[in-house]
Amino acid sequence: MGDSVWLAFALALLAWLLVIGQHVQARRPEWRWYLTGYPVMALRVMVTWRKVAQLNDLSVSYQPSRRLLGELVVRGEPLRGLAPQLSFPRPLPGGLRLRVKLRPGQTPAPFLAVGDALAHAWRAHAVRVVSPERGLVVFTASAHDPLETPHERADRGSAELLSITVGVLETGRPWVMDFRRVPHWLVVGATRSGKSTLLARLVAQLAPQPVALVGIDCKGGMELGLFGGRLSALATSRAEAVTMLGALVDEAHRRMRTCRSAGARSVWDLPESTRPVPVVVIVDELAELYLTNGSRDDRAEAERCSTALLRLAQLGAALGMHLVVAGQRVGSDLGPGVTALRAQLGGRICHRVNDPGTAEMTLGDLNKDAVAVAQSIGTNEPGVAVTTADAEGWVRGRTYLTSPGESKETALRHAGGTPWLPFLSPPVERGEHS
Repeated sequence: MGDSVWLAFALALLAWLLVIGQHVQARRPEWRWYLTGYPVMALRVMVTWRKVAQLNDLSVSYQPSRRLLGELVVRGEPLRGLAPQLSFPRPLPGGLRLRVKLRPGQTPAPFLAVGDALAHAWRAHAVRVVSPERGLVVFTASAHDPLETPHERADRGSAELLSITVGVLETGRPWVMDFRRVPHWLVVGATRSGKSTLLARLVAQLAPQPVALVGIDCKGGMELGLFGGRLSALATSRAEAVTMLGALVDEAHRRMRTCRSAGARSVWDLPESTRPVPVVVIVDELAELYLTNGSRDDRAEAERCSTALLRLAQLGAALGMHLVVAGQRVGSDLGPGVTALRAQLGGRICHRVNDPGTAEMTLGDLNKDAVAVAQSIGTNEPGVAVTTADAEGWVRGRTYLTSPGESKETALRHAGGTPWLPFLSPPVERGEHS
C-alpha cells in the first residue's frame, strides 16, 4: 500500500512538473535555456576548447619541430600547441559569450575565419567572432536563430524620450533606436524587404511620445499618408519638400540662436519649460528627391532639396531635429549630395537590396564584413536587416511585425497629442490624409 501511494505521488508530481514546465516555456522561454541549454553548451565549450583550437590552428608552439643534428635536419612529430586562454562562458539570452586572450605572436585573423567550424563543434546555430581590442577575441555563440520567430516583449528602455524598440537583435537583446545617442538614420531595402514595416513600427512607437513627426513622401503620400493624423506636417511632392526642408533649416538656425543666448551647447541643456519640441523628419524614398528629368528648373529643385537635407543633418543633432532617410536604392549616381548626406547619417539599417552598390553605399564606409552579411539576406527573410548602431560594430536584427493598419490605429489614437509647429503652418499644411 505504501509503495502505491508513493508511486501515485511521484506520478502526480511529475505531471505537475510537466504542466509547470510548459507554462514556464510559454511565459518565460529564456528560463529553459538558462536552466538546461546553457549549462550543456558551456560544458561542451570548456571540454572541447583545447582540441578545437588545435584542429583549427588556433594553438601556438614556441619550440620548432625540426632539429639540426650535425649537418642533418631531423623533423620530428609536431609538438602539441598551447591553446589561448579561454574565459568562463558568460550566459546570454539564447547563447553565451567567451573572451579569448591571445598568446604572444598570435593575431585575430585565424580566429575570425573559424566561426562556422566553432558553430559545428559546439552545436550552436552560429558563432560570431570579433576583436574589440588588441590581444583579445570575443566569441558570441547563439543556440538558435532569435530572428526566426521574434516575440515582442515590454522593454523599459523604450519608455525614454526618443528611444524606441523596433525589434530584436540576433544577440537576443532588444533592437533599440535611440535618437539621443544616434541622431540620424539611413534605412534601405528593396520592395517587400521590411523597410515599410520598420517605418510603420517607428511611427507607432514615437506616436505616444511628445515628439513632432514630419513626413516627406513624394509618392503622393501613399506610405506616410496613413499616419497623417499624427504627423505635424506632410509633404507629398518635391516642391512641397523644398518648402518644408527650408522651413526646418530656418528653425534649426532659430534654435541655435536660442542655445547661444542661453549659453547652452544643445537644446537638452535648456530648461524643460523652454526647450523646443523634438522633431523627427521621416523621408520615404530618397531617390524621388534627387532624380531629375534633366531640365534646369528640375535640377535646381533637386539641388535645393539636397542642400537642405545636408544642412539639417549637419545642424540637427544638438538641436532636437532628427532625420530618418529611407529608400529602395541609395547610390552615388543620384548625385554627389547623397554621399555627403550619407556621411552625416550615423545609424545605418540595410534590409535585402537588389544591387550590391546600395549595400556598399549603406554599410561599406563603416564595415566591409557587414556588406557581405547584408547581401546574404534572402527573400524569405522579410524584416531582417543589418544595423551598425551596436557596440560590436554591426549586428543582424529583425523588426517586430507591425501592420500598417495597427500603426494607423496607433497614430489616430494619439492624434490629439500632435505638436503644432508654427513654422510649418503655413507654408506646409499639417497632414490630415487619414
